[in-house]
This record gives sequence, C-alpha cells and structure tokens, in this order.
Amino acid sequence: MLEIKTDSRRKKYIVTIALILGFIGVGYAVWQVGLLLQASEPTVTFNPKTETELTASSVTSKMLVMGDVYWGRYINDWSQASSLKYAYPFQRLSEFERDKYNAWIADMECPITNNPKVSSAVEDSTLQFDCSPAYLPEAKKWFTAFTLANNHTDNQGAAGYTETQKHLDEHGIQYFGSYDPEDYANICNVLSIPATVTMSDGSKKDGKLPFVWCGYHGVFRTPSAESVAVMSKYSSLFPVIAMPHSGAEYKTGPDEIKTTLYRGLIDGGADVVLGDHAHWVQTSEAYKGKLIVYSLGNFIFDQQGATELTRSAVISMTASIDAHTAPDIDKWLALGESCGAYTDNCLAEATKQGLTKLPFRLHFAVLGSNNSGKMVHLATDAELASIKQRMNWQQTITGLSGNSSGE
Repeated sequence: MLEIKTDSRRKKYIVTIALILGFIGVGYAVWQVGLLLQASEPTVTFNPKTETELTASSVTSKMLVMGDVYWGRYINDWSQASSLKYAYPFQRLSEFERDKYNAWIADMECPITNNPKVSSAVEDSTLQFDCSPAYLPEAKKWFTAFTLANNHTDNQGAAGYTETQKHLDEHGIQYFGSYDPEDYANICNVLSIPATVTMSDGSKKDGKLPFVWCGYHGVFRTPSAESVAVMSKYSSLFPVIAMPHSGAEYKTGPDEIKTTLYRGLIDGGADVVLGDHAHWVQTSEAYKGKLIVYSLGNFIFDQQGATELTRSAVISMTASIDAHTAPDIDKWLALGESCGAYTDNCLAEATKQGLTKLPFRLHFAVLGSNNSGKMVHLATDAELASIKQRMNWQQTITGLSGNSSGE
C-alpha cells in the first residue's frame, strides 16, 4: 500500500512540473511575438506642438510706395560712367531698409525696350523716353511691382509698351495700368503681395495676399466714368489701391480737375489714392476718411538742381488683418499664391469660391527721399519735416477714419 501511494504522488508531481513548464513556454512564446510586433510598428513620440493644429492669428503686409522711377537719359550716363554700371541707381536704397517691408511699388515712367538708344541730349529735347532692360536684374532686388499708367510708357509705341510688360514678366516684377486710360482690361490687376503670417504659437511664416492695384493715366485727358467704374468689380472683394498720373507739373498742389478725379476714384471704390506726375511733392487730404496723396514726386529721376525736383514723399502702408475675424483667411492666402501672373483669374476664382472681403486695416506713415547728388537716398529729419509740411500730413491723418489711420 505504501508503494502505491508513493508512486501516485510521484506521478502528480511530474504532471504539475510539466504543466508549469508548459505555461512558461507559452508565456515566453507570447512575449517573443509581442517583441516582433512592436518592432514592426513605428515609434510614436508625443509632441505637444503637434497635438493642437496651428492656425493663423494675424496677417500683415508692409508696403513702401514711391513716385516716379526712371533710369534713362542722364541716369544711364551716370551709371555707365560709374564702376557700378547697372547697379548705380539703386546703390543707396538699403537706407530705406528693404528687409522691413514685404513689397515695394512705384511708377515706372519709361518704356523698357531693346530699341537702339538715342543720346541723352536728343531724349531730353524730344522727351521720348526709353529705358534699358539691363537694369532690371538690379531693380527686381528692390521692386515688387510698377504702375505703367503714365504719359511715357507709350513713347516707343504700343509695341514698346508690350515689350515693357514682357521684360517685367521675365524678371518677376508685377505691373498694372496702361498709358491708355480707356484700356479697361489693363487698368487694374490683382497682384500677389507678399505678407507675414503670424501663427497661433507666435511663429511667423511667409504668405501672399491678393491686392488690386489700378493705374490711371490722366495727363492728356481725364479718365472716363467707365474707366473709373472698372474698380467697382473688384472693390466688393479686394482692397483697392489707385495710383493715378495726372495734373499740371511743377505745382505745389492739385487743380480742381485733379481733385475731382482723385476724389472720384475714392467714390469709385479705391481704399487709398497715391498720385504722381507733378515731379514735385503735393498736398494730401483725407476724403471720406480715406487717404489721397496728390503727388509723391521724383524717387529715382535725373532732374537735379532744385529741391522740389530732388525730394519725394515715400508712403509706408501697412495692411493688417485679424485672422479671428476673417474665416476665409486660409482661402485668401491660397488664392494669393496664384495671383502673380498678369493674366490670372483671381477675380473669377474669388467669386467662384464665394469669398468675402477681408476685414483689413490700413496704417500710413511718411518717409522722405532725396535724389540730389545724382542718386536717391533717405531724407534727413529736417527734409522729412519739410515734406510733411507740404503734404499737410498732420491735418490729413486726423481726418482718416474707418479702416484707415496714420502717424
């Protein structure tokens, strides 16, 4: 009996040991399979910055707007006599701190062609301007866009105007306006204006916003009501900046015809009017709360001698948008990327998408330039004070209202 019991216990012991070893083996196998599965999956590391999607909190575009730009005639002579050659007219533009601005816009008061050039004396006597495209590689380092709405862009005929557009396209400089005030297709253009997008975490990135710029040549005839009305198809959707070119030259202020035209541009849909042609700085005013500058004066030009000819007003214009009040801001930024081509369909696309006009604000300040010494440079504090006095600037900014303000 004793042997039987002993044998039974031995069998139970052996079975128990076998079961334990079996469980250990299964556990080990499961552990090994787990390791293999873990190795086959990507490692996920928690990153608090990616847990919440970043959004735009604000968008700003700081623009600098200048008057007449020209590198023909005597400027070309001075340039070619200099070791700087085609960089000569732009050598002191760094004083205006280009890196602080998203865009520079000016009046290109000259056709840009490869036509044979006449002497400066002949160009001076005929006032038939012609500028070389050899200056464009340097110009594009500074300027984002030019208005072509003036009394000189047809000096080499209609073919010269078309060639000017071609050269600007080749160098990535945008443009708007025509020498013909009734050329309705070319008066306004949706430009792709660089902007700074501030994200919800405080970081910044580059973006582009579509702004409409309209050029009006009114030297020999006043643009018609139909011409002015071209702005209305844009103004319900886009900010509109008008740059007219009209009035008598070498005057301190506008005549009644010019005043009526520029105020009419505000009535027609412009958010701001920045004029030129007089070659002198002229007065400014707030009309219905919006800024009108009647003439900015010469920026890069070869007229020397008199102070009136060598100084100009330079307008700093900052457009700002609070993204929290602009639900379509991402769509506008996406659209802005496609508006750099002259024949874009940005107006049609904005309409198709049902976009609403951005709630933008415009803030203005004045800088001064001095073109004496045969090259443009930043004005001194005293020169700037004199420019502001001519413009009646302090009185003007007190009259700005709505989305416009100044300093």
